[in-house]
Amino acid sequence: MPAPREGVVTDRFARLALSCIHREYPNKISHLMNSAADTGTPSQLFPAFYGCFDWHSSVHGHWLLVRILNTDPDTPYRAAILSALSQSFTAGHIAGELAYFEAPDRASFERPYGTAWFLQLMTELRQADFPEAAGWVQTLLPLEGFIRAQTMDWLTKLAYPIRIGTHNQTAFAFGLMLDWADETGDTAFRDAVAAKALAFHAADVTCPLSYEPSGEDFLSPCLMEADLMRRVLAPSEYAVWLTGFLPQIPLSGDADWLTPGIVLDPSDGKLVHLDGVNLSRAWAMEGIASALPPEDARIPALLAAAAVHKQTGIAAVSDTHYSGSHWLASFATYLETRRGIGPE
Repeated sequence: MPAPREGVVTDRFARLALSCIHREYPNKISHLMNSAADTGTPSQLFPAFYGCFDWHSSVHGHWLLVRILNTDPDTPYRAAILSALSQSFTAGHIAGELAYFEAPDRASFERPYGTAWFLQLMTELRQADFPEAAGWVQTLLPLEGFIRAQTMDWLTKLAYPIRIGTHNQTAFAFGLMLDWADETGDTAFRDAVAAKALAFHAADVTCPLSYEPSGEDFLSPCLMEADLMRRVLAPSEYAVWLTGFLPQIPLSGDADWLTPGIVLDPSDGKLVHLDGVNLSRAWAMEGIASALPPEDARIPALLAAAAVHKQTGIAAVSDTHYSGSHWLASFATYLETRRGIGPE
């Protein structure tokens, strides 16, 4: 592989994704079997998204590579990335993925985390200007349409938010879904997700941030909710809502109101989630700050705490342990490239 360029932090993230999206083992599959005929290797079950240890990590590993092409078109990994994506994004592979989703009793497969990341991948492909992207959008369109319809049906049945700090959390997934709806112009989908967000969270106050993080979190329930609500409230409404929801944000500009999570064993696949919570907290705080009026006195404290979490989180991204390397690079890329916020 090419040598990394000085000052380009995303080069190492690209290398991590390239090393895992077609690495089949080790693999942790979430697989409902309807009969003995449903046995298979990961690549047989999931022909496009079998690498990176699990389905959702494979999906956001592919997203990472598209994001690198979009934000760093001169990357020395361009040829390798295009080759890898071409290997995954074939009509036959996506037909196999769709067949898996359509099988009986699999309505909850990768819902909402993995499916939201798939929509984020489609958002990235739609925003791309390299020539292969438009063709890949068409190739992936059948799976996108199925996930869209399935999600709309799920939203009609979802009675309560899912406030945990891991995969099933609804706040983070809703944020990615809204960004997809905005990119595609799907107002019906946006309205459905936004209505749920408002019904679930408009009256929330005094989120117990001091209870976070739990020992295996990679998403902050409080901060992800706040990052979601900036997408559905007008700026003036959002500033008022945030005052009631997170009164803990200081006006002093200090960073020590929120301490980064600690990982004592980075080889443990569950404990290493805390490296992810530092990265996702950082992008959430940057997102929250971006939605406040420029003169808002909370912005310095939000950005100060975000910087500390970013420094801690980025330093933890390495290829030493596959337990973290198969997914943390995606979180780091989301943060470093300001996905969901836009350029400074």
